[in-house]
Amino acid sequence: MPCDLILALDVPTREAAAPLLRQLRGSLRWVKIGLQMFTAHGPDYVRAVADEGFNIFLDLKLHDIPNTVAKAIESLAPLPIGMLTLHTAGGREMMAAAHAAQQQTKPSLLLLGVTVLTSMDATGLAEIGVSAAPDAQVARLGRLAVDAGLRGLVCSPLEVSLLRAQLLADVQLVTPGIRPAGESAGDDQKRVMTPAEAARAGASYIVVGRPILQAKDPAAAARAILAELSAP
Repeated sequence: MPCDLILALDVPTREAAAPLLRQLRGSLRWVKIGLQMFTAHGPDYVRAVADEGFNIFLDLKLHDIPNTVAKAIESLAPLPIGMLTLHTAGGREMMAAAHAAQQQTKPSLLLLGVTVLTSMDATGLAEIGVSAAPDAQVARLGRLAVDAGLRGLVCSPLEVSLLRAQLLADVQLVTPGIRPAGESAGDDQKRVMTPAEAARAGASYIVVGRPILQAKDPAAAARAILAELSAP
């Protein structure tokens, strides 16, 4: 299946985001709004970005008791969002409640279960009491999420092939931790791949932030990544 690009709009203010979005309109379809922008500017900003013609991936990583997460999804349903994240570590009951709320209030919404954050490695997992290697933990949580009704997962690109071998083909895999060839991963991402590598592994979407946001020409950077994704 083709792999698409999502911009991680991880900037401090809507004023900083405005010129970037103007430059990128027409170059890419999807924008991810995360905790930083959502807590600063709220639901109205989600509507504003959608009004500019972008599809919205709302990355809130919900994680609470089942009823609270279900009610949060009901509250978010009126927003023009196409994807929404929750933590698979919340367990089967929480994810099942989230899926039920999504089906009742916004059937078109793709709920994405976050498996293991790309900032975590085996050492980080061990510190919170998880003895499994990152790939084994991702596989375990991915299977649990799909069993609970979710049809999308967030994982590092390193686990895409593993999940593709274990899950149904229609499960959407969204991969942060992407760095174009020649760029250093010099930030908090630890499990990374290039766009082409992630696409070949079977990613449905890749999420890219800094390599586009910090480029001299963000639109050209986005087009170059999309060209890499579509290359044979």
